[in-house]
Amino acid sequence: MRRRLLISTLLVAVTAVLLLGVPLGLVMTRLVTDEAGRQLQRDASTAATVMRYRAAHHQPIDYQEIADSLPGDYIIIKQRDHQTVSVGLRPPPHQVRSGQDSNGNFTVIVQTSSATVAGRVDGALALVSALSLLAVGVAVVLAFRQVRRFTRPLEELAGAAARLGTGDERPVGPRYGLPELDQVAEGLDRSARQVSDLLTAEREFASDASHQLRTPLTALSMRLEEMIAAADDPAAVRAEGEAALSQTERLAEVVTQLLGRARPVGPAAPGFAGIDDMLAQQVAEWEPAFRRANRKLEVTGDKGLHAHATTGTLAQVIATLLDNALVHGAGTVTIRTSQTAKSVVIEVRDEGPGVPAELVPRIFERNVSGRPQGTGLGLALARSVAEGAGGRVVLVRPEPAVFAVFLPMATPAAAEDVPVVSGPA
Repeated sequence: MRRRLLISTLLVAVTAVLLLGVPLGLVMTRLVTDEAGRQLQRDASTAATVMRYRAAHHQPIDYQEIADSLPGDYIIIKQRDHQTVSVGLRPPPHQVRSGQDSNGNFTVIVQTSSATVAGRVDGALALVSALSLLAVGVAVVLAFRQVRRFTRPLEELAGAAARLGTGDERPVGPRYGLPELDQVAEGLDRSARQVSDLLTAEREFASDASHQLRTPLTALSMRLEEMIAAADDPAAVRAEGEAALSQTERLAEVVTQLLGRARPVGPAAPGFAGIDDMLAQQVAEWEPAFRRANRKLEVTGDKGLHAHATTGTLAQVIATLLDNALVHGAGTVTIRTSQTAKSVVIEVRDEGPGVPAELVPRIFERNVSGRPQGTGLGLALARSVAEGAGGRVVLVRPEPAVFAVFLPMATPAAAEDVPVVSGPA
């Protein structure tokens, strides 16, 4: 592209110079030739005037003086009743240009060689040619500058587009003062931001999926181990198989929810979830894990409560809080249910050291964990899932840790009345 721009610019410049230079050269040739003829005419008139003046005043005529005043010219002087006098260097017969003045007794003819006039024409043409070359040179310099001005932004934009194709979402950055190129740069910057958002969403989805699938897969693995251990008891195997099937269904529901977050199709209408059945299911799933850790899992509080949420969503939030208590807490984990005027409250508390004071304001942020090996995703996901159902997850007490899930009893709008508590319960 750079070479084509240079060639096209140079062709335009050369064409313009030819269109102007050729006529200018012809005009200059005509002007120089005409001026040479007029100059010969003036020289002849001057010489004739001088001789008439001297003859009128009876002064002698010095022909050599006249010749010296017109160097390089051949002068022929004709005087009535006198012999014709010629002075100077006579030009070749085929190269004669002359001027004549005739008045009174004197006729003066001044001749010069056409080679002299041709030299003047050549000088004028040389000047025109030099100006034309100068114009072409200026055009070349300007062409290089303009080509650099156009091609450098295009090369940078091409590089930015190539980086964008490899996933590098860095913006183009500078603008070039050319509206068309600036529009391309702004379009690439918008695309870079969109790619950045998509990559961020993809990374978050992968992290969330790995975290959310880990819990049901662990529970399913424990159920299968229980089935193997109770292979001699058909009733126990059947019970564990049913529990494993329930875990599989929950795993499928988690996968569906995750895919729904990746490809939103509109919010699902929540139903009324029975709190007792959901908690009984969670206890059945998590009790083996707590038993292996020599810890207890208890449920207390009000019975017969129903919340305005889907059972799968609520189970996912409670499972995340139980997993957090198992990993980060200690002692007995107690699930306590209660209700306020508009909300159903489910608290998950343990007897561990609690949440460090420096993490309390940021405990629900992504990638914030109380342990070096923690992912920092669980509580952030629990709050996000609960808010999607119209509820809220809050830290009620940091030491020992007490987390509470507030869910609306009637409509999702009732969740707006849920208080955010950060002190002791």
